[in-house]
Formats: sequence, C-alpha cells, structure tokens
Amino acid sequence: MTSRSRLTLSVAALAVTATGALAEPSQELIDAAKAEGMLTTIALPHSWCGYGEVIQGFKDKYGIEVNELNPNAGSADELEAVKANKGNTGPQAPDVLDVGLSFGPAAKAEGLLQAYKVSTWDSIPADAKDDEGYWYGDYYGVLAFGVNEDIFPDAPASFADLKDGAFSNAVALQGDPRTGNSVMMAVYAAGIAEGGEAGADALNKGIAFFKGLKEGGNYVPVNGNAQNLAQGTTPIYFDWDYNLLAMRDKLDGNPPVSVVVPGDSVVAGVYVQAISAYAPHPNAAKLWMEYLYSDEGQLGWLAGYCHPIRFNDMAERGVIPQDMLDNLPPAENYAKAIFPTLDQQSEAKQAVADNWATEMGVQ
Repeated sequence: MTSRSRLTLSVAALAVTATGALAEPSQELIDAAKAEGMLTTIALPHSWCGYGEVIQGFKDKYGIEVNELNPNAGSADELEAVKANKGNTGPQAPDVLDVGLSFGPAAKAEGLLQAYKVSTWDSIPADAKDDEGYWYGDYYGVLAFGVNEDIFPDAPASFADLKDGAFSNAVALQGDPRTGNSVMMAVYAAGIAEGGEAGADALNKGIAFFKGLKEGGNYVPVNGNAQNLAQGTTPIYFDWDYNLLAMRDKLDGNPPVSVVVPGDSVVAGVYVQAISAYAPHPNAAKLWMEYLYSDEGQLGWLAGYCHPIRFNDMAERGVIPQDMLDNLPPAENYAKAIFPTLDQQSEAKQAVADNWATEMGVQ
C-alpha cells in the first residue's frame, strides 16, 4: 500500500487551511436530485452523530424524501446491501454509505463505489480521503464507555478497572466485533490498554481481555444499548463517545450516566462517506454529500458530539457557535488519542474474524 492509503491520522494532522467562502451545489444538480425524488440511506440511527436532525435538515432544505434502510446495520451489512441490490433500482438499494475507515478502500477495490468530489473537497484533510474521490472521512470520535451511575456511582476510569470484581455481570459490547467497526475498535482499544502492538496484536490482546472478563464473570453477552443500560442489564457498555453523550442527554438523568474515556487507552476512529456504484438516485446522493460537507451539515454532526472532518477549517473561519464548542468534552480527553492506520485496522479485522468466535465460544 502507499503511505497515503495507510492514513496515519492524528488530531494535529486534521488541521487544514481556511478556505474562505464555500461553493454551493449547482442548481443543475439540485434540479436533477429533485427530479429523482428520493434518497436511500442505510445504517443511520437518528441518535448517531445527530443524524436525525441532519436528515431532517436535508429534507427541509431540498424537499427530497429520505428512505431509511436498517438504521442499526453495521459497516459490513452496508456493503452486503450494495452487493445484493446491484440490479435493483427499488427502495432496498442504498444510494449512500457511512462506514468505518477500513471499509472504504475495501468497497472501492470491489467496485462498489462511484467517485464524487464535493465542492468543499480541498478543506477535507488529504490523509482522510481517497485521491480519486471514492470515499472521504466525515467525522471521528474516541472509544468510551457509558456507566449507569445509579448502579455504579463510582465509575471505573480505565480498562484495567473493569477487571475488578465490583463490576460483576456488568460489562458489555454493543454488538458483534466481526460485523461492526465500532465494536471491533472497542476490542482493539482494550488490547492497546493491555500493551498490544498496533494491528493484529492489539486486537488479539483485546480478545484475551474480554475472554478474561467473561471467565471472571464481568462480561455480559448481551448487546449494550441505552435501554439495557437504563434497566441495568448492561450497566456498562462501550461505544463511540458521541453516541454515549447523545444517549446520556436523551436519558436526561433517568438514570444518570457517566461517559468515560478510559485513561489507559484512547483510540479514535474515523468514518467515511461514499456513494454506491449502483445508486438508483445518483444525483440525490451527490446532493446529500454536498449537504453533509457544507458548514451546515458539518455543524449538524458536531451538534451530535461528533468531530466533523472539516472541524479545524471551520474553527479557523470562526463559524462554529461558542455554545456548541462548550458542549464538547474537554480537549484533554483527546490529547492521548491514537488513530489506527488502514493497515492496522485491516490486520485487526482479519484477527477478529479468525479468533473471536473460537476464543469467546460464540457462533
């Protein structure tokens, strides 16, 4: 792979030069998208990254219907949906994708994507996009865990703390790490905390960590989510910080929730956008991308606690409202963040596919 494709990201590397006034999508594109009349998305739960408001904002601005497929799908599910609907122009064929970083190049290699460069292309960091425009970073966050404070008023502060017997039958993942990027990266982060080297070693040490939690009685083999956290079924579970912060706000103190960025491992993840090569509504898909990468769309993600990929460009131009900045976690939470490269994520993906089921005793 080229050094570009390895995508060594850091918070500092996300700095870009201010671009001044931003281009608007052409009226020709707007008219063509409206003529298609629909956009089909997939894997966009409304609580994720403020997507509920983002989708509504797009609909309000352009009057285009949004057909939402399987909001709780994982990245692998999204690619399978494209493959399964190559010849289908009906409502089950997704137009656009929002997937974990490693899935972008994989989808390009399989011919599942079409290239499109948005009008704000130059303000997207070079190491967070495909040169040809087949995929581009959209937002990032760090792995954290949410804690039901009614059950654990003294929240654990690290992966190491989760081994304590005080957290018996309490710790959960939010799904299967073989099918969802965020779950795989939670396992990866555990491996980094255990001293794993970046790549397959970290993932395998993460599996060993969760196997140890299972054997010690702390791991709960139930998908962590807001309902299970509130009910106490999974009072501690992993997810991206932005999802947990949105969940905390939604629960509004019933129960109170701590969102903990573990002190012994801060792993950041970038997601990427792409347009399906078989999109039934290609112009609506392009207009959707224009909206997402406009200041308006980027602020929509930021309102959902995601750091949009054009964050530094917008900060330099002074277009981020101060109250929005004040709602973000303290900057020091991100100081130790590491951004696994594409090669490292690819190694991790193979390791979890090879070893998770055997080590954890699952199908």
